[in-house]
Amino acid sequence: MARPMASKKRVNPASANRSPITGHRSLFARLGLASDWDFVLHLPLRYEDETRITPIADLQPGVEAQVEAVIEHCEVASRGRRQLLARVRDDSGELLLRFLHFYPSTQKQLAEGKRVRLYGSVRGGLMGVEMVHPRVRVADDTAALPQRLTPVYPSTEGVSQASLRRRIAQALQNITVTDTLPQSLRTRYRLPELAPALRGLHNPPADADQAALSEHRHPLWARVKFDELLAQQLSLRIARAKRAQQRAPRLAATGDLTQRLLAALPFVLTGAQQRVWRELEVDLARGRPAHRLVQGDVGSGKTVVAALAATRAIEAGYQAALMAPTEILAEQHFRKIEQWLAPLGVEIAWLAGKLKPADKRAAQARVASGAAQLLVGTHALIQDKVEFARLGLAIVDEQHRFGVAQRLKLRSGAAGAAGAAVADTGQPHLVMLSATPIPRTLAMSFMADLDVSTIDELPPGRTPVQTKLVAAARRDEVLARLSGEVAQGRQAYWVCPLVEESDLIDSPVPLTAATRMFEQTRALLPELRWGLLHGQLPPAEKAAVMQLFTRGEIDVLVATTVIEVGVDVPNAALMVIEHAQRFGLAQLHQLRGRVGRGSAQSWCVLLFDEPLSPTARERLKVIYETTDGFEVARRDLAIRGPGEFLGSRQSGVAMLRFASLDQDAALVEQAREAADWLLREHPQDATAHVTRWMRGRDGLLDA
Repeated sequence: MARPMASKKRVNPASANRSPITGHRSLFARLGLASDWDFVLHLPLRYEDETRITPIADLQPGVEAQVEAVIEHCEVASRGRRQLLARVRDDSGELLLRFLHFYPSTQKQLAEGKRVRLYGSVRGGLMGVEMVHPRVRVADDTAALPQRLTPVYPSTEGVSQASLRRRIAQALQNITVTDTLPQSLRTRYRLPELAPALRGLHNPPADADQAALSEHRHPLWARVKFDELLAQQLSLRIARAKRAQQRAPRLAATGDLTQRLLAALPFVLTGAQQRVWRELEVDLARGRPAHRLVQGDVGSGKTVVAALAATRAIEAGYQAALMAPTEILAEQHFRKIEQWLAPLGVEIAWLAGKLKPADKRAAQARVASGAAQLLVGTHALIQDKVEFARLGLAIVDEQHRFGVAQRLKLRSGAAGAAGAAVADTGQPHLVMLSATPIPRTLAMSFMADLDVSTIDELPPGRTPVQTKLVAAARRDEVLARLSGEVAQGRQAYWVCPLVEESDLIDSPVPLTAATRMFEQTRALLPELRWGLLHGQLPPAEKAAVMQLFTRGEIDVLVATTVIEVGVDVPNAALMVIEHAQRFGLAQLHQLRGRVGRGSAQSWCVLLFDEPLSPTARERLKVIYETTDGFEVARRDLAIRGPGEFLGSRQSGVAMLRFASLDQDAALVEQAREAADWLLREHPQDATAHVTRWMRGRDGLLDA
């Protein structure tokens, strides 16, 4: 039961001597606010209109308003819970005030007969219109109403709106906001000057469009969003230009190893794979570091392109490294590439956390001596002491799953990883792989520093996967389909979102965990051979289960999303995803990509629970309607924003604070165009613009 809080405050001895300014500084730091420029860019979330008084009779539920009235009655009542109730009146009517949490000073402030000014959201109640926890001020007949909207800023515990407003006002007074955009550029894009735009956003006039301001649609916002996008574009171009000045080994064709690999492959490269390989060849032969993203839908054949790049490095006398985010994916790469390259005499080493210390040391020694020409592994490539004799190429698969520092560590050899690297010839080349296609607007903004190659063609003989939506109540039909597929000699996956029921934190429906699914369904269909795979299994057991499934000795593999990427079993023709509404679009598309890798017709069954939320319904509709990974990615961007595609890269390239890729695509185009012009015609302004907005964060763009 709520009680009035005591007016006597306990003082923390450690902070008793701390000045208000010092205390505020530490609290402001929680919001990332230190310099005057930080405060100037701390823009309002919304605005309150305290420029007018609304008669009580004109109040509308759901609308924020300000009234001036006299306290008629105030009492502490216990109606279900202890609360402070006050009734106020003006010339037009009465209003109830309700406080669920209050101090004794609040009751004193609402003494009968006092004239007060109240601001809050109006709602309807059994006792008429009311305000819950309105802001209360004593009415001062000598104080004029403000002439501008009152800003409400993002805050944190201990930081009041009043202190933020005072500090931001001080920053606006301290700082001279010089404009980094030439007048001709502002005129071309119809942009206001920056200083008036910022002052206008902090202190808009009373007649400003409040909704447009709060929704970032007001013309004043266009300047701030444009500047942010322009800084992003400039920093990415500057990073690209810096790399162009760096040295890297020239990995030109010096032998026949690459041609021998192409001749030995049991398939012919698709036209898209050949095009991407030609683009990579040009990159690797230059004397500056390649920084290329190779993207392609699931099953498009990125691994063979990576293998070709590795052979080019090896035949040029250098080593290559391939890092993947999971042991299953890394081991799939190792086995497939070893199958291609070992017959050609290439020495390949494997490094993962599950290796015994002696085996790990042996692999490290082979890499350090140069005997191992290609190293394939997981985070162990950067977490353990790995020193390369002559690293010329670093390949990172599913690059968005690694952080900026991890990619930098693999490439630069920081903290012992990559050892001597290529000190004699510069940095190693970097090639990133992604099975999550990057939508165009995202590539234009966050990926503008990368060269992007797209494998947009699937190998011949692939049959498109048919997707079915099935309510959980029809599970028996799915089990019948499962039996039918196995009877025809094919295999299946059954994916669950959990390992154990205890993993569940909160869900409106009970979820089937992989362990229980494995036991119960195996009991229903004992004639089938079942396997269980999840992330909590010991590495050796995971590897053993995968090998059995790959060899066809397991009919149905019950698994968690540990099989989301990298698993390649052509005989698997059925994918069942339990509680499909729990998964994101990218996950659903990746999981569906585990089937359809052979010539048989493949199926993906999305088992969903009812009722579906609108967002879940939209996600499942997208997966049902298209198997095109680029279309899935485009619609995922619209639903979820850019985080899914960028992964940890945002720690190096700041996520947009003000602009929206969905709503501001036109501004992205303009910023791209302006960045090229500014660097060419006004390089000093370009540098000043990046310095102001990025504050050194562009240093990690090499990742």
